[in-house]
Amino acid sequence: MNWLRRWNARSLASQFFIAGGLISMAAMFLVGILVTHLIEEAVIHNSGAATALYVDSVVAPLLPDMQKATPLDEGSAQALDETLGQGALGRRLVSFKLWRSDGTILYSNEKELVGKTFAVNDKLRNAFAGSLVARYEVASDPESDKERALGKRLMEIYNPVLQPWSGQAVAVIEFYETAEGLGDSLAHARLRSWGAVAALTAIFFLVLSVLVFRGSRTIEAQRKDLKERVNELSALLEENRGLQRRLQRASQRAAALNESYLRSIGADLHDGPAQHIAYASLRLDSDMLINASTQPETREKELAWIRSSLAEAMTEIRSICSGLVLPQIEKSSIAEIVTRVVEAHQHKTETRVDTIVDDDGPEPAPAVKICIYRFVQEALNNAYRHGGGVQQAVRAVSRKGHVHVEVSDRGDGFDPTEVRPTSLGLVGLRERIDSLGGSFDVKTGEGGTTVTMTFEPMEVGD
Repeated sequence: MNWLRRWNARSLASQFFIAGGLISMAAMFLVGILVTHLIEEAVIHNSGAATALYVDSVVAPLLPDMQKATPLDEGSAQALDETLGQGALGRRLVSFKLWRSDGTILYSNEKELVGKTFAVNDKLRNAFAGSLVARYEVASDPESDKERALGKRLMEIYNPVLQPWSGQAVAVIEFYETAEGLGDSLAHARLRSWGAVAALTAIFFLVLSVLVFRGSRTIEAQRKDLKERVNELSALLEENRGLQRRLQRASQRAAALNESYLRSIGADLHDGPAQHIAYASLRLDSDMLINASTQPETREKELAWIRSSLAEAMTEIRSICSGLVLPQIEKSSIAEIVTRVVEAHQHKTETRVDTIVDDDGPEPAPAVKICIYRFVQEALNNAYRHGGGVQQAVRAVSRKGHVHVEVSDRGDGFDPTEVRPTSLGLVGLRERIDSLGGSFDVKTGEGGTTVTMTFEPMEVGD
């Protein structure tokens, strides 16, 4: 059904123009044929009625009492011959017959037909019923050999002869006339009727076409807008599905990272404070402290070692806690957050960090602020640990909701392919930023390393 698909692919206006045009043309032909037929019948009937009235006014006074319905006497026939054979009437009439109801010809200008009987046809029957019958055609009746021999259309008229007191048709006058100009009149009437029907059909079709084309343009515009909206919704739905998949992966990765963080914290506690406390605990059970013979100086020295180990354990515990607990940054600006992280890093590592902050946009969400804090903290730690802290720099920009933070150094760089999936630094930063809808990027080489994070305006608003 290729034609059906091609048809449905067309616009409504195009479908209406084709289908409506064909239907309008068919309707125009049907209406034109009907109107032309009615006009032709009216013209022929009116012309026949006018001629019949004229003939009746001339011939009727010459007819005898037709109630007897016998062939005309010689005097009446001679009078009719003279009247019908001269003047304007003689020039117009081709033949003349006077019929009886049984089909007998009582008089004719063709003498050989007088007294003959023919089958009563519908035209003669209608005339005896009191109706005027007019036809414009080539003669075809059996008694019309002379007329048929002319080979052209003639006006054939059947006019009933009525009794004046009863109105009953006692005879029928049949005559053929040349009807000069009638063919032209019919042609002009036919042309005018076809022209009027075509003009009205064209106007009707054009008015409907204008309305349909306007409606079609509106529908096409709405269809186009609806299609665009559907495409937008489809794109949003696909993006939403992508975000859901990212969120699921981030959640799964976050759970794994939390376990890794816990293991890391446990390892730090075990390898650091726990060792110092265990060392102090062993020294507390030594003979130097228990034996009463131990010299005071030796006992004091041992206690100093114990106090030193416990102090180191407390220091490492505080250091671990300070890395886990964030300062109050919910009400801090980006400039304050970056400055706080940089100052803490400089104090801890005794290195210098160049800082540039351009903050003139709205404040980001608290989750983004925490992400910025952890990003700068972890990136600076990596720069110090792996790049030696050479020319460390932090650049943060926040404009109209767009946040871009960049941490760089001029160390030796590293090979990104050697970063293990279980690594907590870069992997943790990437997962944290992805979970908030931001983007994370690392560029490293012999000239140093640059780590960036970016949040777009729609993803940063409160």
